[in-house]
Amino acid sequence: MKCSVYIATSVDGFIAQKDGGVEWLHTAGNTEADMESEDMGFQDFLNSVDCMIMGRKCMEVISSFNLAPEQWPYGNLRIVVLSNTLKEPPENLKNKVEMYSGDLRTLISQLESEGHHYAYIDGGKTIQEFINLQLINEMTITQVPVLLGEGITLFGKTEKHIKLEQAHATAFANDFVQAKYTVNYQ
Repeated sequence: MKCSVYIATSVDGFIAQKDGGVEWLHTAGNTEADMESEDMGFQDFLNSVDCMIMGRKCMEVISSFNLAPEQWPYGNLRIVVLSNTLKEPPENLKNKVEMYSGDLRTLISQLESEGHHYAYIDGGKTIQEFINLQLINEMTITQVPVLLGEGITLFGKTEKHIKLEQAHATAFANDFVQAKYTVNYQ
C-alpha cells in the first residue's frame, strides 16, 4: 500500500503548539493574498487517496473544531484512528471515523485486503511510527512562515538516516512554501 504524508509545519518544524493549538495556521503568512480558490493541492491529494490513518491527538484536534457537515474536508473517505486508550470516537465524529488499536503492519494488510491502495497518514506520532517502519512513500510538507519556538515536532528520532528525493517546491501567494518528496530508506 502506498502511504503519503500531507502536512503543514512552522518553519522551525512544529506541527502544533505545545498545547496542540494550530490557530497559527490561519494567521501566519500574507493574509491579504487572494487564496480564495487556492487550496495548495489539498483537494487533489484527497481525491488521490482511498483511506486515511490518523493518530488520536490529531482526531481530537479535528473534533475540537466542531465542523458542520458542509465543512467536513474529508468527504466519504474511510478514516482509521489509532488509539490504545479510546475505543469510541467523540460524539461529533461517530460515523466519520473508526478506531484501531494494534500493529500498524497488520492494519495496512487489513486495509489492502479490503481493497485500499493509497493511505493518507496524519498526526505527528503516527507519521513518526510509519517512517520508522519504513511505510511512508511520499511526503508533502507545507512550511508556514512563522517561527513557533517550541511545540510538537513533525519528526522525532529516526532509527537511521532517511533520504528525501525528487524534490519539487512551490511558493504560494500567502508566503507558504510546499515541498514534495519521495522517501528512500536505502
